[in-house]
Amino acid sequence: MSVRSQAARIAALDKWTHADPVAGTAAARATFLERFEDEVDPDRELPEAERLRRAKCARSAYFARLALLSAKARRQKKSAKNAAAPAPSRRPAGAANDDEDRSPDVRV
Repeated sequence: MSVRSQAARIAALDKWTHADPVAGTAAARATFLERFEDEVDPDRELPEAERLRRAKCARSAYFARLALLSAKARRQKKSAKNAAAPAPSRRPAGAANDDEDRSPDVRV
């Protein structure tokens, strides 16, 4: 974390020790949620109950997409990490080396 990020985090935490975080972020939350109403009914032609129902579905779809992208990114990160790691030995624990388990080729 950069010094700038740490300073901002400290400032935010200090702010919320003196103020209500729910009230402090209410306007931002309202604006964020309003975007879904704008998406489903930009001209406000639908009845309010239907607009809110559709906005709730749009919000659920938005967060489901985020979850899908997050899972995909985690899989890709894990796959890249596994590709970079050396392949584990397929020999069972305690098994002898190839050289050890072969008897010398002796002709009688």
